[in-house]
Amino acid sequence: MWLIAGLGNPGLQYQNNRHNIGFMAIDAIYQSFSFSPWSKKFQAEISTGLINGKKTFLLKPQTFMNLSGQAIGEALRFYKLDLKNFIVIYDELDLPPGRVRVKIGGGNNGHNGIKSIDAHCGTDYCRIRLGIGRPNSKELVYQHVLGNFTKSDQEWLPSLLEAIAKNIALLIKGNKCLFMNEISQAMKNKNLQ
Repeated sequence: MWLIAGLGNPGLQYQNNRHNIGFMAIDAIYQSFSFSPWSKKFQAEISTGLINGKKTFLLKPQTFMNLSGQAIGEALRFYKLDLKNFIVIYDELDLPPGRVRVKIGGGNNGHNGIKSIDAHCGTDYCRIRLGIGRPNSKELVYQHVLGNFTKSDQEWLPSLLEAIAKNIALLIKGNKCLFMNEISQAMKNKNLQ
C-alpha cells in the first residue's frame, strides 16, 4: 500500500495559488487513474485506487499547509504504512518554475508543510519538489507563494502535472531516476526546459 499526499490550502480562494501545486498534482494523478470518489477522513480528502497494481491512497490535507502533518500522520498510522511507502508532493521556491527534484529525507528548507510532516511522521519519506521559482526580493516570498499562477505559468504547468501523473508509477516501483528523466524528457519535448 502507498500514500501519496499533495500539499496545499483548502478553499476556492487558494486553488490556483503556487502553494497549491501539490493539490494540483494529486488531482492530475486522480484523473489519470481509476480512483474512488473523494471522501473526508483524517482531516483530509482521500481517495483509493490502484497504481501499478498497488493499492494507493491519494490525500489532500484540509488542515491548511502548516498543519499538514496532522492529517498525514493520522492516515499513515491508521493504515500502518511505513514512511518508505509515503510520497509527498509540494512547491519548492528554490527550484525554477517547472523543474522537479525527488529526494528521500532531508531538511525542510523552511517549508512549513514539510516541517509539520517531519514533526508528526519523521523525515525519511519521498519528496517530490515542484519548482515555483523564488522572487528577487525576500519581502515578496509570501505574496509569491500565495499568489496565483500567472498566464505565462500555464505554458508549463499543465504539461508538468500531466508528466507527473503519467510517470508516478515509476516512483511506486522505486525508480526515482527514471521518474525524473521521464518528466524532464516530457518537458523538453514540449520545449519547456
